[in-house]
Amino acid sequence: MTLNSKSFNPGRRSLVVGGAAVAVAPAWMGIASAQTGNIKIGFPVPLTGAFSAEAQDQVRCAEIAIKEFNDSGGFNGRKAELLVRDDKLNPGEAATRTLELIEKDKIDFVVGSLSAATQLSINAVCRDRKVLFNSISQSDAINEVKDWSMYTFHEALTPHLTAGAVGRYAFAKYGKKVVYLTADYAYGHEMVRGFQRAGQSMGVQMLADIRTPLGTADFSAFLPRIQSLKPDILVMNNFGRDQLNAIKQATDFGLKSQMKIISPVLLFTARMAGGAEAFDGVMGGTSYYWGMEDKIPAAKAFNDKFRKAHNGGVPSDYGALGYAGVRSVLQAVREAKSTDSLKVGIALRQLRYNWYKGDSFYRKCDHQSVQSVVLIESKSKNMKDKFDVFNVIGVEAADEKNLRTCDELGHKVST
Repeated sequence: MTLNSKSFNPGRRSLVVGGAAVAVAPAWMGIASAQTGNIKIGFPVPLTGAFSAEAQDQVRCAEIAIKEFNDSGGFNGRKAELLVRDDKLNPGEAATRTLELIEKDKIDFVVGSLSAATQLSINAVCRDRKVLFNSISQSDAINEVKDWSMYTFHEALTPHLTAGAVGRYAFAKYGKKVVYLTADYAYGHEMVRGFQRAGQSMGVQMLADIRTPLGTADFSAFLPRIQSLKPDILVMNNFGRDQLNAIKQATDFGLKSQMKIISPVLLFTARMAGGAEAFDGVMGGTSYYWGMEDKIPAAKAFNDKFRKAHNGGVPSDYGALGYAGVRSVLQAVREAKSTDSLKVGIALRQLRYNWYKGDSFYRKCDHQSVQSVVLIESKSKNMKDKFDVFNVIGVEAADEKNLRTCDELGHKVST
């Protein structure tokens, strides 16, 4: 994608003061103290469309990180501000909104995205203008050298990591013959690749990879074929409303009695909307489940802040990524003692944090967050309350060895 706009010039910067653009000296001349006004974080997410429920929770949780930062004094008296924009789940729209945030709203950083496609277009705009971007959507490509820059960070899990954790568990427990029902875009394709890699050494057989358009509402045409293939496992490589519809229709068609249904990203929001019966027994992975609070103090603290802000509700998995993505950037501002993107990026590279799920850090070669993958199964009995929808059946601990190597991604790491 080519954008007809001038790239950011690191030699000069502009501040909006009293409605006029005033040229100021570059940060490398040591005048960072001249920075004034709110610290603005652009937040482009798909508030409308198939992923809207997840995006709205990302906003709610990001706002908690903003409030925490401001209530604790901000940075040199400066408060943080979240500028939310609807990217409509469209790469072109995402690029346009991001460009506006940078050039019109003069944001300092960008956090956001909820699609493998939109995050790459957002990243391209930020990279070209040397604005730090912390992505909160799963992607393998964003870490590859062709899309990466010193300003690119990835707070979310990767499909390779997620599918690998779920696959290693599921293939050993439920069987080796697999059918994939895959959303036909980068997220779905990367998940299939992750499962295939995990299954190579286990003798896993792919019977079919059935591709469906993003935003599919009716999956009935695909279900008879899946049934006829007689897999041990049906993998739902989809997201948001697509996942909700696919699992409900597969349940109604009776597939659960013939195969195990799994999803690499089993969404709390989809489970809440779909109900206990439709999702009962579906197994999958997640970056976060609020029920971890019984064992992880940071989860309890995060959940309690969300409950207070939202009438006793609990945060979702992708909502938690909104919280972590913003909080990490704001913590790095304090560590760097600056809002200059490059300096904040250097601080992020050093950051070790436990915001809500256990110890995490950014791998230096590609700025990927190294964190645990939680394995869950949907339940319909013995629920403490309406939010108690999953059993945690395992946790794959944070380990760089579970990621694709820096060399595979194209990063040359000196030894």
